[in-house]
Amino acid sequence: MDSIIDNTLQGLSPNSTLAHIYDNTVATYKFYWFVSILDIVVKEGKDVLSFWEIIAGMISESWYPIHYFKLSFGKSDSIYQQSKELKSYLEIPIDRDKDKIKASIIDNINDPNTLRLLRVFTMNVPYRFLSPWIKESQNDRMEMRSRSFENNCLYAIYGKEIHLNPNWKNYLIEHYSMLRDFTFWNLNQFLQKRNPNVPDLSSKLIRPIQRESLTNQRKLWNMFIHENKGLECIYTHSILTKEDYDLDHFIPWSFVAHNQMWDLLPADPSINSSKSNLLPPLDIYIKPFSQIQHSFLSYIYDKKPNERLLEDYLQIGDSISDLVNLSDDDFTSAFSKILSPLEQIASNMGFNYMK
Repeated sequence: MDSIIDNTLQGLSPNSTLAHIYDNTVATYKFYWFVSILDIVVKEGKDVLSFWEIIAGMISESWYPIHYFKLSFGKSDSIYQQSKELKSYLEIPIDRDKDKIKASIIDNINDPNTLRLLRVFTMNVPYRFLSPWIKESQNDRMEMRSRSFENNCLYAIYGKEIHLNPNWKNYLIEHYSMLRDFTFWNLNQFLQKRNPNVPDLSSKLIRPIQRESLTNQRKLWNMFIHENKGLECIYTHSILTKEDYDLDHFIPWSFVAHNQMWDLLPADPSINSSKSNLLPPLDIYIKPFSQIQHSFLSYIYDKKPNERLLEDYLQIGDSISDLVNLSDDDFTSAFSKILSPLEQIASNMGFNYMK
């Protein structure tokens, strides 16, 4: 895919250098700097952009990967730490919409502490981004050379502003989606090396527009709960009915980013909302969780052996029939082999435990 995109960019862009903007990247700055410029140019129609609005866009674009999905950006990356401090200082919720996050930062741009946290991104990022076009290590000289749009570079720097090269504007607008895809594909490659054990990392780079419905999964659990005339919640010990329960992601969705059946369990609606993206301590909950899963799997396999969603359990064992025929202790052991590493990785990333 990388070579296809590179070839496309080289064939279409005003300057084939654009295909190499992410060569030798050691932090996420360039990715988020360019995406922020794209959004401002395309969505707001601006030719002159302040450093501050671009940086606010960088922070808002990286918000979900940092705060909600807790991805590691690497030791040399300041976005993670500055974003954490901005979240606390400006009291921005982790699930705030991207545009509202940016607006919150812009509204406080003259606040001394906000400026202090953002200033680090003005020191090198705007200048180093132009290095594929202009080989220059000194910022003041880079600024002066950019003003003639040397080598048809993307923009010129004037103080704390960039002025878009007129040769580029129509291209950025016309190929906006492809350029964002190109950036996020490279960002995914970059972050995958720093988060090698994180599942489905590519889906964690932006805020999900809408999570997949659990309607089909709920229908199966409804059958099971009805057959058993209720089900005891492993967290509250209240009796759940098919009319009154939530499907909880045992390991938080914000870590696994999927709706696989083996990670779902009916729970009291009150505990599901308070549990949110907290981890359940496995020493307490693995046994009751796996026992319910075992009973549920056995029941559905008996009633609907060709049910497509049963294939989710093939991550736990080689065949559904073998899993069904395991003893409760062996089934718990099989589940632990999947859940224990996931819990440990999530904990290492900063996911907290239920109290």
